[in-house]
Amino acid sequence: MKIIVAIKQVPDRDAPVRIDAAGKWIDEANLEFAMNESDAYALEEALQLKEKNGGEVVVLCAGPERVGPTVREALAKGADRAIHVEANDLATRDALGVARLLAAAIAPENPDLVLTGLQSDDIGSGQTGVILAELLNRAHCTLVLSVETIGGGIPVSRIKVKRELEDGWSQHIELPLPAVLTIQSGGNKLRYATLMGIKKAKTKEMKALTAGELGVDAAAVLTLERVTLPQKQKSTQMLGGTAKEAAAALAEKLKFEVRVI
Repeated sequence: MKIIVAIKQVPDRDAPVRIDAAGKWIDEANLEFAMNESDAYALEEALQLKEKNGGEVVVLCAGPERVGPTVREALAKGADRAIHVEANDLATRDALGVARLLAAAIAPENPDLVLTGLQSDDIGSGQTGVILAELLNRAHCTLVLSVETIGGGIPVSRIKVKRELEDGWSQHIELPLPAVLTIQSGGNKLRYATLMGIKKAKTKEMKALTAGELGVDAAAVLTLERVTLPQKQKSTQMLGGTAKEAAAALAEKLKFEVRVI
């Protein structure tokens, strides 16, 4: 069973974020980077499937040279090899453009299963994995918490997934392979890279590809015009009167101003 896991390197959650001079993206100078959280859970799901069913886990990452440590972290945790799509213009590519890059790198591998995180911690559009499934013409499912194979045959032909719904509900779905899944955070306990794993990662294959070699251009259908930081403002309102009057006033504001009820 060959599983490809698409991971993304994003700014560390505790890193101080500043907008660049052009206002088009964040200033990446002096930033610390880490593996996207839901991608880490996708990697963990793939490693557990490999441990149960055998096969190979291949890590796929698009980005500049700085993504190297994040890719090696995935190899240290247990991935067998990696593919690095060298792209210094990732911030200018929309979800379709990134998905095209990944799809071009994935197609020759012909994997049984492709896993991505549900969404990235920086953009958070939650579209790349779904578009990737469409480009590869494969069955797909989103918000997946766990995956198990059906039957004991080799090769595996079907899987059963548990996906998260609203209000604590979940849904179980059977899918044929090959398939693409987007993984939700929290489904498993993440493992740490061992010292032996870190040593082995240095000898594992990391194949480098460029967008030019893949024949994928950077033309975007969605343009990011401006990036801004959230505005901090004080907007506390004190509701007077009796408890009944205050409750009525609060309900009115929630219904007509905030529009949540």
